[in-house]
Amino acid sequence: MIIGIDDTDSRAGMCTTYLCAVLVDELNQREYGDVSTPCLVRLNPCIPFKTRGNGAVSFEIRIATGKEEEVKELVKARVRELSEVHDEDTNPGVVFIDDSALRAMFRGDSDEKNECMLKLKTFYETTVRDVLAIEDAYALISELHFDSFGLKNERGLIGALAAASFWVVQKREPTFYDFTYELMAYREKERWGTARFIDEASVWKADEATYPFTWDTVDLGNKKLALAPHSPCPVLFGIRGGSVDALYKAYKLIQAEPAEREMVFVTNQGTDFHLITREEAEGTLHDYHSYILEGVVDSEPRTIEGGHVVFALSLSEQILGCIECIAYEPTKGFRDYIRKLRVGDEVTVYGSFKKGTINLEKIALRKLNVEVKRNPICDKCGKSMESAGRGQGYRCKRCKTYRSEKEVQIVDREIEEGLYEVPPVARRHIAKPLIRVQMEGGINHLHPSR
Repeated sequence: MIIGIDDTDSRAGMCTTYLCAVLVDELNQREYGDVSTPCLVRLNPCIPFKTRGNGAVSFEIRIATGKEEEVKELVKARVRELSEVHDEDTNPGVVFIDDSALRAMFRGDSDEKNECMLKLKTFYETTVRDVLAIEDAYALISELHFDSFGLKNERGLIGALAAASFWVVQKREPTFYDFTYELMAYREKERWGTARFIDEASVWKADEATYPFTWDTVDLGNKKLALAPHSPCPVLFGIRGGSVDALYKAYKLIQAEPAEREMVFVTNQGTDFHLITREEAEGTLHDYHSYILEGVVDSEPRTIEGGHVVFALSLSEQILGCIECIAYEPTKGFRDYIRKLRVGDEVTVYGSFKKGTINLEKIALRKLNVEVKRNPICDKCGKSMESAGRGQGYRCKRCKTYRSEKEVQIVDREIEEGLYEVPPVARRHIAKPLIRVQMEGGINHLHPSR
């Protein structure tokens, strides 16, 4: 049986990954069957009604015969018990994909099998890149004969089905989607809501010992820890990386308050799967979506109130018009790169779109404008010529010399071409850090935040 769960937390507490960790441990202890490593799926980061990281979870359990309903009742009981249902924005949902439902999905000819798999793939991908309604989840749950459970308006069924769908796809095709890992450590319950104790020096030591196989544990440029949340949730800290061995190596080096439990998750974090390409956008941009867009800088960057840096971007012909791009104050030193842009620079921007503005996550400087048009210099006296009037060229009043056009000078730029990223303290969970891109190879001129 595959179980997906979502929307059990609130801004005031709880974490869906903690509920998942409790369930996985309890199911193992009660010997209901073998439980898999759970999965943490980050959904569309732009959704306005998300709590924090917009994450849903799923796992698989090979249940002993006759224990299916008992397992379902245990899951429902823990969701009722631990969910923040008193919060008006918390609407838990659980999806159960029984073995019988899985067998029915893949029974018959290959076309039928592929159609079912395609529906699950499409649902998962849409939850990460687009906006869905609860009716979309109800329809697919009913069509594929899945069991489900929800509280209040049951909006969590969307994420629960997405996380379960991700698991089904990865189960059949393990490398179909890019994935990473996160090791989550959870606090003892009596400490929830209090200041976390994590020895800072030990975190830097753990990072030094495991980077780049772990990442975003610290923010080197801003000299800050990046592994611990600031909310009153049960999470003590999370270590992200591409190697489970590296995660545990870092975990053993970190000195902190006692952890109640820890759990490793397979996750879509650090993959950039939320980004929609220019071709996929099909000429139209929508709020609450994230894009990769090419264009030309159309205004000099300016710093506005709050320390945010903004510039206008003239989009390529596939998507007509001009939009604004913004590097918000929390992106810290990333704003310095944006300030060095000039009109005429050819760039590719990565980020979420809302009300005509891209919130920058990365920027690729494809071609820098190194040409500056200036009034020509007189060959005789060496001074700058003055305009002789609109369309009448340039003259030196002293020497009577004449030029018909401005001259082009090549200037040095204080920035190089290449791909730049926001620092770890400002990075979305699902955004792909450039250290991962660098390790994969194939792309030149990368400028990781460290």
